[in-house]
Amino acid sequence: MGLQQQVMEQMKVAMKAKDKVALESLRAIKSALLMAQTESGSGSEMSENAEVLLVQKLVKQRKDSAAIFLEQGRNDLAEPELAQIAIIEKFLPEQLSDGEIEKVVVKVIETTGASGMQDMGKVVGLVSKELAGQADGKTISTIIKSKLI
Repeated sequence: MGLQQQVMEQMKVAMKAKDKVALESLRAIKSALLMAQTESGSGSEMSENAEVLLVQKLVKQRKDSAAIFLEQGRNDLAEPELAQIAIIEKFLPEQLSDGEIEKVVVKVIETTGASGMQDMGKVVGLVSKELAGQADGKTISTIIKSKLI
């Protein structure tokens, strides 16, 4: 079942349960999917990888917003963002731990022969491709920096 069908099923459940936060989150995913499909010009289904990237983007937007709200002492605005993150993350693949990410990074560094920060872009690209949706880009970048320095 594709992401769009999963979202529609969850929306029905949220409507019946009168769960406003879940409904709002699911509508955001549905809207982003529709925008991406019309943007590309094809009404066909998106690839699974593209769907994962889209959901990751939605989570990142909410994390950034929540961080700004918390920084400004606006907990009333941050709480709905954090609640939406929890719901949207359910549509992402299982996230890897830092230790598991580190193993992949070390393997990629060894196979590419990367030796310093000048090779960071190459390593980030390969690790991101290998972990596709299983790790946050910021976490990957931080681990790679620690290994290349």
